[in-house]
Amino acid sequence: MTFFDTLSEKTHQNFEARHQVRENALNQTRALTRCSANAIRAIHRGEKDIAEEAMRSGRTIVEDLKQSVKPYPEIYFSGYTQDALKEYVEARLTIDVISNQPLPMPEELGVEYATYIRGLAEIIGELRRRCLDILRQGYSDEAERLLTFMDDIYAILVTLDYPDAITDGLRRQTDLVRGIIERTRADLTLSLREQRLQQSLQDFETRFNGHAKG
Repeated sequence: MTFFDTLSEKTHQNFEARHQVRENALNQTRALTRCSANAIRAIHRGEKDIAEEAMRSGRTIVEDLKQSVKPYPEIYFSGYTQDALKEYVEARLTIDVISNQPLPMPEELGVEYATYIRGLAEIIGELRRRCLDILRQGYSDEAERLLTFMDDIYAILVTLDYPDAITDGLRRQTDLVRGIIERTRADLTLSLREQRLQQSLQDFETRFNGHAKG
């Protein structure tokens, strides 16, 4: 075989191997994204067992995915792989925050710090959704706890002032987080005022009826 024959053959082999790994990774990331979405839907419905089952399936996919792409770092660090891992982080953290459980560190989830932080930023939207669900039943300390948690997340995000190449576009996410938190704070304040007004009216009505009977 000539040099170019050998080069062509080996290049085809290399590209074919990478192509197969990439196709497999795409299927795994789609499955991981589905598991994460199912887990978040379940926890919002109060179905924690179903949420945890989805996360166990997701964990298995994460481990298999990392193993399969290990020879090809460019596939592991590609956008579609890291985005799926971010969704996995978001689901895990959403469940733990809503359940008032300690949060795992990035190493425990087997993800990069930048991916973890992006997932942490993403849960702000899910926590707002949870707060609004709670407020439909009236103001509660649980909504206040979630808002405080949102503030704590933002306090971390604003300190991570690094180039986008390091944080993977975190700055834009941080700006969005600030807006979501402020809207949620306004909703909680309005709900608390309405609850206090309603209580004042009820107290007045009780006193008025008491005087009328007297």
